[in-house]
Amino acid sequence: MGSEHLLHTFHKACADYQLIEDGDHILIGLSGGKDSLALVELMGRRAQIYKPRFRVTALHVRVKERDYQTDLSYLEQFCAEAKVPLVVRDVEIDNADYTGERQERLRDSNPCFLCSWYRRKTMFNVAQELGCNKIALGHHRDDLIETMLMNLIFQGALATMPPKLQMEKMPLQVIRPLCLVDEAELIAYAAERGYQKQTKTCPFEHVSSRERVKGLLAQIKAMSPESMDSMFAAMSNIKEDYLPPKIQH
Repeated sequence: MGSEHLLHTFHKACADYQLIEDGDHILIGLSGGKDSLALVELMGRRAQIYKPRFRVTALHVRVKERDYQTDLSYLEQFCAEAKVPLVVRDVEIDNADYTGERQERLRDSNPCFLCSWYRRKTMFNVAQELGCNKIALGHHRDDLIETMLMNLIFQGALATMPPKLQMEKMPLQVIRPLCLVDEAELIAYAAERGYQKQTKTCPFEHVSSRERVKGLLAQIKAMSPESMDSMFAAMSNIKEDYLPPKIQH
């Protein structure tokens, strides 16, 4: 499978889940990794098509307290070539609300929590400042399956990241146009397109719960090559009659 299959899958997700509509202004989360770079390129290319008519803007958020760097000049050049305006925001983590025992617990059990929360908060704020009605994130099919397993293992819930989600407290939708694309395809596409890798990655990149679930998925795929297809299909094939009923307390 080459880039043509990836492009077909991207367009299929946009059509099947009705992710893009006329008049949309979509803010794309650009971390600098392969997934978000591909999303900026593909969304920028699709925005040049006559229908539907929509606008895109990319946002790159830098968290001061995290040793996580990207080449900003590269991101600026990349977005210019994709004809996608780029906004850059620097944020600082305010530890005032996370002091003492609670801060230690968050740092030890989930070091990514604060960083992720501040990035997401900034993205929502910028989207509303710019008048965007949608936020596009670069989560691929592997991410959705990993999240489903994480929720099953750690949260006791059958849930994942949907292709389209309407926010409850603000007039914004979160969309994931790469939700049908395998990570392996994105890795190959990034190599084919010559994407530049980040200059320094997050220090917690290989110690998170998601990384452990990735390892578990690798074992499952070795056992059954078709397992990813089956698990993704299972998310929309829930047989409630064969599940325990919810007990009201």
